[in-house]
Amino acid sequence: MTMISEPDVPAIELGEQEKAPGKPSRARTIAFVAVGAVLVTVVNVTAAVYLYRGVNDLRALEARLSQLGQFEQRIGARIDTVNNGFQSRFETLDRQLQASFGHINGNIARLEQGQPVAADVETPRAPEPDFAGTTVAEADSAGASPAFKGKAAPPGPNPSYQRIQQADGKVYYKKIN
Repeated sequence: MTMISEPDVPAIELGEQEKAPGKPSRARTIAFVAVGAVLVTVVNVTAAVYLYRGVNDLRALEARLSQLGQFEQRIGARIDTVNNGFQSRFETLDRQLQASFGHINGNIARLEQGQPVAADVETPRAPEPDFAGTTVAEADSAGASPAFKGKAAPPGPNPSYQRIQQADGKVYYKKIN
């Protein structure tokens, strides 16, 4: 191989190469990659922190929702107790009305036969049972009212009874064995 050399031109060493204009250096490229990796890491750590907080909030919310179910059961039991009281009261009022209608029908029958009706005699009423602080079963066993002797006591909020609500709004209790 022939070499042409001119004495006025400086020699080029093989270790040094000229950089092309507009091309970034390797150090600058490595710096950009490192900054990008740091940014991605910061975004990932931030997302992990928010995810962790969200999971903790979700667990707390699930715990509160489980307590809500227990609260609903307690409210349902209290409503059933109140419903039993109202049902008992309505049955008592129904018996009183039936007794009054029977007395009125008897008086009408006496008038038709020409017998005098005693005006000063008060219409007989079934005595109202006092259930304040007692259950229906206790009142029935204590003999609080003779009106309860012929009929079974309405069921209380006992786990051995099933609450059945019909479409028209009436609520009944069925004994479960």
